Amino acid sequence: MMAAEAERLSDRDAEVVSDWGPTELSIVLPCLNERETVGECVRKACGVLRSAGIDGEVIVADNGSSDGSPEIADAAGARVVNVSGKGYGSALMGGIEEARGTYVVMADADDSYDFSHIPRFLEQLRMGSDLVMGNRFRGGIQDGAMPFLHRYVGNPGLTAVGRLFFRSPAKDFHCGLRAFRKDSFWRMNIRSTGMEFASEMVVKASLLGMRVCEVPTTLSPDRRTRAPHLRTWRDGWRHLRFLLMYSPRWLFLNPGVFLIVLGILGCIRLLPGPWMIHGVAFDVHTLLYAFASIVLGFQLVAFAVFTKIFAISEGLLPQDPRLNKLLRYITLETGLLVGGLLVFAGIGGSIVALSGWALRNFGELSPDHMLRIVMPSVFSLTLGVQIICSSFFLSILGLRRH
Repeated sequence: MMAAEAERLSDRDAEVVSDWGPTELSIVLPCLNERETVGECVRKACGVLRSAGIDGEVIVADNGSSDGSPEIADAAGARVVNVSGKGYGSALMGGIEEARGTYVVMADADDSYDFSHIPRFLEQLRMGSDLVMGNRFRGGIQDGAMPFLHRYVGNPGLTAVGRLFFRSPAKDFHCGLRAFRKDSFWRMNIRSTGMEFASEMVVKASLLGMRVCEVPTTLSPDRRTRAPHLRTWRDGWRHLRFLLMYSPRWLFLNPGVFLIVLGILGCIRLLPGPWMIHGVAFDVHTLLYAFASIVLGFQLVAFAVFTKIFAISEGLLPQDPRLNKLLRYITLETGLLVGGLLVFAGIGGSIVALSGWALRNFGELSPDHMLRIVMPSVFSLTLGVQIICSSFFLSILGLRRH
């Protein structure tokens, strides 16, 4: 987040405190047509604040309910905030925007979470944590509270991907009951307005090096009679897509490096001549795929760098000191030099091939021999032009970065 924006947010928070007095905890409940459960959730949340002696408030962020949910929440003791932007993330951001507390707890308004666990979240925040995640797998999931695919495939699978990609300590990425410092939330600069909001919060906290911890909590069957807003396959794919998009390293860089190494090894072995393995001959046809592997790998690596720089420039990812150090050496001039040398090598190889053909009066040639000259030449021309074009594009991206 830019300095001016951060200063604006700090000033706004200061105004809220001066108008209403300091509040330690805000409990934010997103709501869209939850008349059956929102009143009970508000009463339970208010009861926890009173019984635990916590100076706090309950906010219901209504996202356009048409069933009387806002009126029910207001009567139960909540402060209702109307959020026009559609989506789970939009509703939560609208509620957090209006929160007066130093700390914020967010929870679903379907009465599936145990609000009596809120003090254990607050305790971790008081001890210095930036983000406190609930872990339903440690606390207990009641029968019928989570569909089979969500419990044994979706949640564990997406959590494993998130932990691998971002080295996050969270073992339940999608728990709807979590708490965080409000100032830490603004540092995350979350952009997602849909269900990906939950994943982005954990990802950003991990990438920014924030202190993340977990506390056990439970999940009970929700008491709604209507169908849930969550769609298994659609929202599962959206979460996976988000994790991939936020990790150019795993989506582009690692596969690209693998293809480059594989292609180089293939070229080294096959350029001198065929390779026989248990009676199977690998020759120029395999060599062609080896060269293609290097070209594709370079494209993926270049796209990983482009994506990372763009994401950093747009505030989607934090600064990466290693990338900044690398970009001191990967300049337009370096790219033009390397690309130019490859282009000249490709032209030279093409001239050699053409000369050899001329010596045979442009007649028939030995494919195996000639292709081992032509393919490296074409490869050098192709890769050289790609490096030159990529260097120019990298320089264009760098204009904003600088």
